[in-house]
Amino acid sequence: MKSKKVRQIRYGFVGLWLGLLTFWSFQLQAQDTGGGEEITFTSWTGPYMRSQMLGFVRPYEEETGNSVDVAHYGGGIDEIRDQVESANVIWDVVDLTQADSLRACKEGLLEELDGVALPDGAGGEAYRDDFVDGALNKCGIGVIVWATAFAHRTDLEGEGTPTTIADFFDTTKFPGKRAIRNDPSVIMEWALIADGVAPVDVYSLLETDEGLERALKKMEAIRPGLQIWKKAKAPIRLLNTGEVAMSMIWATTGATESKKEGSNYSMVWDGRVIELDLFGIPKGSQNKEAAIDFIKYASSSKSLARMAKLLPNGPTRKSSLALLSEDVLNQLPNGPAYEDQAYIRSDAAWWSDNYARLKEAFDLWIFEVGQQGAAGTVR
Repeated sequence: MKSKKVRQIRYGFVGLWLGLLTFWSFQLQAQDTGGGEEITFTSWTGPYMRSQMLGFVRPYEEETGNSVDVAHYGGGIDEIRDQVESANVIWDVVDLTQADSLRACKEGLLEELDGVALPDGAGGEAYRDDFVDGALNKCGIGVIVWATAFAHRTDLEGEGTPTTIADFFDTTKFPGKRAIRNDPSVIMEWALIADGVAPVDVYSLLETDEGLERALKKMEAIRPGLQIWKKAKAPIRLLNTGEVAMSMIWATTGATESKKEGSNYSMVWDGRVIELDLFGIPKGSQNKEAAIDFIKYASSSKSLARMAKLLPNGPTRKSSLALLSEDVLNQLPNGPAYEDQAYIRSDAAWWSDNYARLKEAFDLWIFEVGQQGAAGTVR
């Protein structure tokens, strides 16, 4: 009996020793592959995520030996707020719109990044001078310059062809259903401009109750049959199937898809609203240093240029432009090809202060419309 117990103890020690050897072996393998750290990167899905996966996520993994789990979300800061307030932060890097970056930073939901030294530009440019205006803030580091425009069916009924934002709201001249994104931004700026307000006066007017009511009143013209979308490809489907005559559309995705066989719509660049996206790190990330390392790599001149080649959003680094072909440059929403078309630069700081008020009014208006489209925002 005693001999049996001795054997059991001996086997137990052997098992423990083998377990420790296995653990040490895995640790050595992780060191040999160059680190083995793991982070979760959260972004929009669809063509945009593909451009990021091939532009910097996979190259980063290959060059560092670290791994990046990729998650997607529908924008906004609610999910970040839930994670931070519950002390259960599972995202390490998030791709945020500029307005959301500022709002989340103001609420204390993001780590401060203004002290992080980023790589200089590909041509030796100091990084602070290399990024476009607005691409660096207290809690964010720029990714892309993008735009929202609108498109119309090529067989659209009406007088001539739509060329201005006012045409989007003119259902008499151009009959048919419209589609817009499930968000107050862009559509409210457009509504006021279509109603005769100068772009420079849009935000000061929209800040008043009178301006808000004026925007909503103008939007009444497109209420009949209005479709509400969240997915980037939803307006493309709505246009190609003839369910709507015109739709708000994310410019880069829309322009790229319009060139494919079977597409049945054309882009209108007049009045496009230009915005930025920035990287942010949720407050309390357990992998903050690894997240910063990833952001440094992803926001480099070469990474942003690779991404633009795959989907021509404007890179936030000026030095990246020198790495792009003329063909790609001419497709950028802030590029030379559309300089003669009027545009609006979204006031992200203004939206961060006024979003909640306008979102409440917009949601009430949408509820009255009583019609929802495809769900799940992607870009």
